[in-house]
Order: sequence, then C-alpha cells, then structure tokens
Amino acid sequence: MELPDREICYRALETRDARFDGLLFVGVTSTGIYCRPVCPARTPHFQYCRFYGSAAAAQEGGFHPCLRCRPETAPDLASWRGTSNTVSRALALIADGALDGEDTNVEKLAERLGVGDRQLRRLFLEHLGASPIAVAQTRRVLFAKQLIHETRMPMTEVALAAGFGSLRRFNEVFQDLFHRPPSTLRREGVAHSVPAKTGVTLRLRYRPPYDWDSMLAYLAPRAIPGIEIVEHDSYQRTVEFDGSVGFVRVVHLPQQQSLGVAIRFPSVRSLPAIVTRVRRLFDTGADIGTIDEHLSRDRVLAPLVAQRPGLRAPGGWDGFELAVRAVLGQQVSVAAARRLAGELVVRHGKPVPVASDIQPSLSHVFPTPECLSRAKSIGLGMPSARRASLKALAEAALADRNLFRPFGTIEEAITRFRSIPGIGEWTAQYIALRALREPDAFPASDVGLLRGAGLIDGMRSSPDRLLKRAESWRPWRAYAAQHLWAAQAVRIPTGGTHG
Repeated sequence: MELPDREICYRALETRDARFDGLLFVGVTSTGIYCRPVCPARTPHFQYCRFYGSAAAAQEGGFHPCLRCRPETAPDLASWRGTSNTVSRALALIADGALDGEDTNVEKLAERLGVGDRQLRRLFLEHLGASPIAVAQTRRVLFAKQLIHETRMPMTEVALAAGFGSLRRFNEVFQDLFHRPPSTLRREGVAHSVPAKTGVTLRLRYRPPYDWDSMLAYLAPRAIPGIEIVEHDSYQRTVEFDGSVGFVRVVHLPQQQSLGVAIRFPSVRSLPAIVTRVRRLFDTGADIGTIDEHLSRDRVLAPLVAQRPGLRAPGGWDGFELAVRAVLGQQVSVAAARRLAGELVVRHGKPVPVASDIQPSLSHVFPTPECLSRAKSIGLGMPSARRASLKALAEAALADRNLFRPFGTIEEAITRFRSIPGIGEWTAQYIALRALREPDAFPASDVGLLRGAGLIDGMRSSPDRLLKRAESWRPWRAYAAQHLWAAQAVRIPTGGTHG
C-alpha cells in the first residue's frame, strides 16, 4: 500500500491519530522497535522514524514489536484496503494457516490463487511491503504474543496454537526478535499456566464505529436452534474442527473498541481458525471509515450511513453451513428458514457433550457435507427440487474442498456456485457475500434490497435498474446492500431475502 508522505505519517504519530491505527506502523531506528501510531511512548524524533503499511513490513525491516502499544492488538485492516483482490484472498488463506508449520510453500499458495509465485511475491511487496512468508511469520509471532499477554496457556501450547512447527523454532524466533525467551513477556498477573482446553479469552480489536446492536439484530432471528444463541447482549455457538467439538461466546467491549471472545476447545491448533472465523462472522477487519465515506457520497445512501454508522456486513461461520442456510431460505421467510435449519440439525447434526457451565440448548454441531451426502432422506417437508439442491451442494463441497475458499475473482466464484444444481444468481451472490466475504457481492434480485431501494428512492426498482444504480457503490456494494436491508421499517417479506 502506498503510504502518505513522511510528514503526514509523522503528524499522525505526534497526535496519536487513531484513524491510522492498523494502517500505519512506525519503526524507530534508535530503539529497533516498531509501534502503532497510537503508542503512548514519547514520540521519537522525525529522523529516527521509518514508516510501514503493515506489521510484516516493519518486522521484515528489522524492527521488533513494541511491548507497550502491542501491534498484535491493532485492527486487522490489511485485507480491506481494496488494492489487490489477489493479496486479499492470499491473506485470507494465510489466516487459515496456509503457510503455517512446515508448509511454507509459496508456490502452492500462488497456484491456489491462480497466479505465479513470482507475481504473488511482487504483489505482496507492492501492497504490504513484505513477502508472503514474512506476513505469515509476523502473523504467527503476533498471535503468539497475544496469547502470552492475554491467556495463561503454557508456552508449548502457545507455540502450537500460533502455528509454529516446534517449541524450539518458537523460542528461536522470539529470542531473535526480543532478545529474551517468550516466557519473560508474560505479565506477573498471568504467570500461572492453565491449559487452553479449560477456556481462553481474547480481545479482537476493530476500527470504530461498530454497530453492535445491528449485528445482533441480524444474528438473533437467524440463530439456528441447537447451534447458536443470541441473548444477554452476546452470541454463543458450538464449533467443530477435525471431529473435535467446542464452544465460543462473543461479547462487545466498546470501551476497548474490541470484541471479547471466550473459546473452549480441546485442540490448541484450532485456535487461529476459530479466531479467524469470529473475525469473519463479525466483520472486525472492515476499514469502516473508508467504506462509510465512500457510500456517503451517494445521495440515496448518505442518510442511511448517517443513521447507522459502523454497520457491518455479517459473514458466515462456515461456508458449507452458510450455503445450506441460503438454499433453505429460497422463497421463504427468515423465520421459516430458521425453523428448517433447526429441523435439519436435529435430523442430521451430531449431538455434543453437555457441559455444566455451557448453555444446555447448545446441543448439536451443524451437519457436515459427508453427513448430508450419505443421508438417504433429508426430509424437512421441502419441495423435492430443494432437497436435491442440498444433496448436490454437499456433493460439490466434498468434490472441491476449496469451494468456499476465497480464490479467483468474484465472477469465477459466482460461476462455480451456479454450476451446482438449484443454485441461481441470488443464492450464488448471497453465498459470495456471506461466506467468501466478497465486499462487492450484490444479490440485486433480492426482494428486500428492491424494497429497501424503493423505500429510500421513492421509485419502484427492478434488478437491472438496481444493478445500474449500484455501480457507483463499488467496490463496497455488500455494505450498501446491508444498509438497504436495514432501511426496511417493515417485516422482511418472503421471496428469498435474508438481509
């Protein structure tokens, strides 16, 4: 990413301008440390400052993370800069662990993205100032540092959770960066180690504002019985990875501009994947100031953005789960889709062990593609064509493990989804918006969008007219859609609309 000139960067550092937090990092040559622009330490002299667009670039430049401002807690905005779709998708794959452990093959990563490895390295240097390997290592180091600061996990579990291939490698990296073993970074208050399976709590910072009430208002009516609960200003759900089952609870910490995430899971190696999914579901990585500013230039959207600043585009916890929800919601109301999903979970979902301190209504995990593909009868009293669509969706997910991963263009993703029997344009766009987190996905034929556009524009709209109208909203049409859905003052109608 091209940074502002050095004088502007330094002024942001001098004033501790929070608008640059997550977008700018400063390396101080006199100390060898890199900081966030909001660091409370005394501002260094201008000639000692080197400015970077990512933590990875600062770390690759020879600087190590500040222990006061903790760069690992900066808003994670790199994938939302709108500079390169390839880089954004690569970052999503790296966040899923594509370069963790011993699997540091950039060529394989580039192949999954449909580009050459040299081109991928060039794009990373151009937009992030660091190589893919450096970005992956910085991610591991900063996540490990967060676990050290905020949990009481033993160092062996921290190393595994952060994606290091061995404890030896973990210690070497920290010794090289901080000139001390990782255990010395732990605060005295959390010196006693407790295994992660008993539960860890982390804070995930976002870029304010954040419309938490609207997020819960979206999730609550769609919460699948047995899988999810939205109550007491929190979101809870069951999670499954590689056959192991756990629980997640998410609350809002507005004073810290963060989400508080409590995780109970038996395998520490799954912690990064769980955190990534929480970020995706709650859209913590959105550069919401840039998005709102862009949409506010439109006379139709401006009053909506002013009414709901910080409105996010909720994601999906799991791509297959979200796609099944979309198929179940075709031509029915949100309440009916939720009821069908609950029946599907009871029939085909795996029961979970009951824990004394966990909500007893969290009783199942969502059915896997394997389960639905093997089922002799899906049931649910739906039309046979829709039951066939669920079967076809499960078989497609089994045939292509990357079906719901972000690679290729949005047009290619829509084509992939539409090749599945029963998946039309609306469903494909909705899956791209929620599961792939495509910020420009736009299901223009959605009844709710058409009605929302009519309410604010005073005109009866059509999908073609709405698509033409939405050209000026690119590349953030998904957020424009969220504002149009939220604009409806009436109950969401039937007709294939989820909002």
